[in-house]
Amino acid sequence: MKELKNFTVDKHQIVLKDNLVRSAIIPNVVAELDRDVSIQGETVVEGALYARNLEITKGPFEVQGAVFTQMECSVYSDVKEPVIFRKCVGSAGAVIAQAKGGRTYFGADVNAKTVNLKNAYVAANIFADDIVLENCIVLGGVFATKNLSLNNVIVGTFNSPHVSLSQEIHLLLPSAFSVEPFACLPGTLIINHSIADLGALMRGVPEKEKTGSIPIDPLKEEQRVVLADEAGNTSVVRCLSVVGKVLAADLLDLNKLQNHFLISAGSLGAQLLKTYDIGNDSAGKPVLLTPETIAEFFFKILDGRIKPRQLSASFTLEELIAVYGE
Repeated sequence: MKELKNFTVDKHQIVLKDNLVRSAIIPNVVAELDRDVSIQGETVVEGALYARNLEITKGPFEVQGAVFTQMECSVYSDVKEPVIFRKCVGSAGAVIAQAKGGRTYFGADVNAKTVNLKNAYVAANIFADDIVLENCIVLGGVFATKNLSLNNVIVGTFNSPHVSLSQEIHLLLPSAFSVEPFACLPGTLIINHSIADLGALMRGVPEKEKTGSIPIDPLKEEQRVVLADEAGNTSVVRCLSVVGKVLAADLLDLNKLQNHFLISAGSLGAQLLKTYDIGNDSAGKPVLLTPETIAEFFFKILDGRIKPRQLSASFTLEELIAVYGE
């Protein structure tokens, strides 16, 4: 790649192909605020990037600083190489990544008016008015102020006035919310992994007893919850939750599941000062927690290559009295 140490190109469009940019790509004068950036081949930007429109037509592409666009940040559908945003991505318009043959990786929050992602991995949260996700992993929350559509995804949790669900929806936290009734296509499966032994699954060793995933029937198990703020204002939302099903969860040592450690390591990503491991695999080798290994693990769950077992546990009356009794 051709190395560019000082980026001072003054054009309406910057085209990068086989370039290593050692500086940020940000405007120096008002006229450069309307400048577009087009990525047409292997490119690495070591600083932040600002553009009116950012278009990735061919990769691989990596930007190590924050990204902001006035109009749109888009990854074209025919991009087959990896596209990596190490830090937060924001847009006054839209963030769109529809690569069919490759994956797009977001190492921090995504914030825009509209977010439309396919085959993407988000290590943190998504905030937008309208959100559409298909075959995606989001370790944090998905928060839409208007509409949310999820199709075959793994997310920490979600909250939106209108929620549409289809295929398989995997939840990493106990509850998810919608103001209006959940709209689910026939055959939609909702699976909660909040007390599944994700650490053991990642290491390829047997899962701990009394752990597993919990299926949720959105048509029969939708709950209404009253939320209140500090000012005393209340609102009623609908909730898909396993809190009522995990009475036995207090009988487990959830810290030993390593779930929060795994998800936290994934959400911190490049901010970690060292690489942690989650223990040894079945061959005795340490399993490193890098953004790449964590993303691949959750995509294996989404693709069905790794299947957490369904929770099936029983407890004696004496065990329940010891925890909940006087």
